[in-house]
Amino acid sequence: MTIVQTDLQREVAALMVEALNLDVAPDGIDPAAPLYGEGLGLDSIDILEVALVVSQRYGFQLRSDDEDNVRIFTSLASLTEHIAAHRVG
Repeated sequence: MTIVQTDLQREVAALMVEALNLDVAPDGIDPAAPLYGEGLGLDSIDILEVALVVSQRYGFQLRSDDEDNVRIFTSLASLTEHIAAHRVG
């Protein structure tokens, strides 16, 4: 199966792999696969770390009390859509 990622998805996947020391290549992360639990297998601490590196890299805050977090962190695709809509610069 060939996984197709956008440039931003590749960039964010690489950030996640580096920040979390994941045993998967960035281009091996399916944009539609769940990030949490099943799928990539991230836990709440991993999600916090991803939020931190995304905030630092893209210049906007991902807040832990945001009611949209479940949607934002559903998958690589949903996370990158949120970044594209909110990043600075």
